[in-house]
Amino acid sequence: MLPAKVLITGISGIVGSSVYLRLRARPDRYQLFGFGRRRDLSARVTDSRSIDLPEERHFVGDLADFAAVQRAVEGMDAVVHLAADPGSGNWDSLLHSNLIGAYNMFEACRQAGVRRLVAASTIQVSAGQHGREPYNAVGRGRIGPVPPEVPRVGDTMPAEPRNLYASTKVFAESLCRTYAHTYGMSCLAVRIGWVVAEDRPLHRRAVDIWCSQRDVGDLMRACVDAPEDLRFGIFYAMSNNTSCWVDMDSARRLLGFVPQDRAEDWLDRLPE
Repeated sequence: MLPAKVLITGISGIVGSSVYLRLRARPDRYQLFGFGRRRDLSARVTDSRSIDLPEERHFVGDLADFAAVQRAVEGMDAVVHLAADPGSGNWDSLLHSNLIGAYNMFEACRQAGVRRLVAASTIQVSAGQHGREPYNAVGRGRIGPVPPEVPRVGDTMPAEPRNLYASTKVFAESLCRTYAHTYGMSCLAVRIGWVVAEDRPLHRRAVDIWCSQRDVGDLMRACVDAPEDLRFGIFYAMSNNTSCWVDMDSARRLLGFVPQDRAEDWLDRLPE
């Protein structure tokens, strides 16, 4: 069987390059392509990693340019769509990258016959739940598991974004629903936790939402490899944190994903 052609948008960012490195380890399974505004790695990437794609497989373009997006997705088996304004607060940028750009990506994939689109969402779409008891325990300085009788926050609960960036990601999740149920595509959304260049939690008050670069890469790979008949799903990308308050069971059941890293292993080295 030929390797699946997989396009990673936003490949120059922390998450995009982490996904690339995890998939690059299996050249027998994936032929990788990249898309972004530049070929250079983001300034937020501080280690020595590289994106060693040949120029003809590393597309440079703007998400708001439909023709550029069409060229990038043509012939792909799967697209991992990570490119976006990461939360600048600038409405024009959010509009062009996260709304128009998201629509362009879904529609171009539909027209090109891409079998699966994995779209990045964010843990921030669940910010409203995170601000309430008992899910806000870590933010209040109490590190420990959510009581077993309390339901974990999952995709059946309403999204509760608290900023425009997160609101644009709710739109991306809605596009997943629309293109899966109306057009028959396989569209999976991933609510990504706190992935940082240091690849460790930076303080105690965020150990519940931390996700390692290895775990986010492996979850995205699990989405690409998911069964063909999985048409739609929303999954959380979190590490195996003791204080995790979101539902990770659906990713285990439907994708076979089990996170390997744990934020609490860093506790004795973290500031408050």
